[in-house]
Amino acid sequence: MKFTVSSSALLSLLATTGKVVSNKNTLPILDYFLMELSGTTLKVTTSDLETTLVGSIEVDSTESEGTIAAPVKLMLDSLKEFPELPLEIDVNDKNWEIRINWKSGTLSIPGASAVSYPAVPQLSSEKKELELDVDTLVNGINKTIFATADDELRPVMNGIFINLAPSALTFVGTDAHKLVKYESEAENEVNASFILPKKPANLLKSVLLKEEGAIAVAFDSKNATFRLKSHTLVCRLIEGSYPNYNAVIPANNPNKVLVDRIELVNGIKRVAVCSNPTTNLIRMNIADNRINLTAQDLDFSVSASETISCSYEGQEIAIGFKSTFLVEILSNMDTPTVVIELADSTRAGVFKPVYDDKQASSTLMLLMPMMLNA
Repeated sequence: MKFTVSSSALLSLLATTGKVVSNKNTLPILDYFLMELSGTTLKVTTSDLETTLVGSIEVDSTESEGTIAAPVKLMLDSLKEFPELPLEIDVNDKNWEIRINWKSGTLSIPGASAVSYPAVPQLSSEKKELELDVDTLVNGINKTIFATADDELRPVMNGIFINLAPSALTFVGTDAHKLVKYESEAENEVNASFILPKKPANLLKSVLLKEEGAIAVAFDSKNATFRLKSHTLVCRLIEGSYPNYNAVIPANNPNKVLVDRIELVNGIKRVAVCSNPTTNLIRMNIADNRINLTAQDLDFSVSASETISCSYEGQEIAIGFKSTFLVEILSNMDTPTVVIELADSTRAGVFKPVYDDKQASSTLMLLMPMMLNA
């Protein structure tokens, strides 16, 4: 196997696919890139057995084709030190030595036989196939991934629930304290749902930024495949039934607060410095077009309060939230103004962005309140 390739193109491909590699691989071969050269196309595969990412680039010239397993860390550490220049990569098929030659030097890295590299999982004949708009997919992942859980006892909450209905595409993330539902208008021929784990969702998020057009998606009961222009991601889905998220969204919230999002976030951050470090409780007293934020830590005799103006319709209300979750929710919205809908101090608060014009998508974020001491 011998070919010439641009150093920056090869580094870019290996850096992207290398994100799959886990620090705790059960098989030593998974610490390697699987590199396959056919014609002028170099295909690179990485896997952690749950998630597999395949990427490809066109090389400048090929002398001989072949397959090699190349160590991830050594390849990346070596390539990071090169400026943009052509590299000749020569693999010895007998002892699997990888030689990287350039105009003023040479470098040798020990490779391995690719025979034991695990095969890419194949979907069953009952798979469902569709095309998703790249912006919808990126927005859906970005809006919901922060709300997913890290809960070994409830694995279904550790991923993004994606529901395909005839006229809408819904993404949901929840950890039982906070919940985000992002819905986008879409014409779907497929009526189905699946739970996408957090790791492949994060990988997709970074790879999709360079994409345009539609993404081909296929999935069965166990795995999903996302086909992009120069990458294919295959991942194992989270199995199980997702909780009924619509049941926890309060339908009738008579109290509505319109407030400047940035002003509220900054106020919460300032006041939260004095909150109890174990609970991060922040109290919101809302009345007369004002939100009074207060926090205190009795153990250290510290307290803080700040008043923010808002537009309020409803009864006077006092409600407590975890400040870190509040900041997270408000920071993941992108409009200057938000509306907070409340029922009473024991029921979830609903947060929605306020847009000037009609949108083809809607975002709803929900946060469970904390108990207030009288």
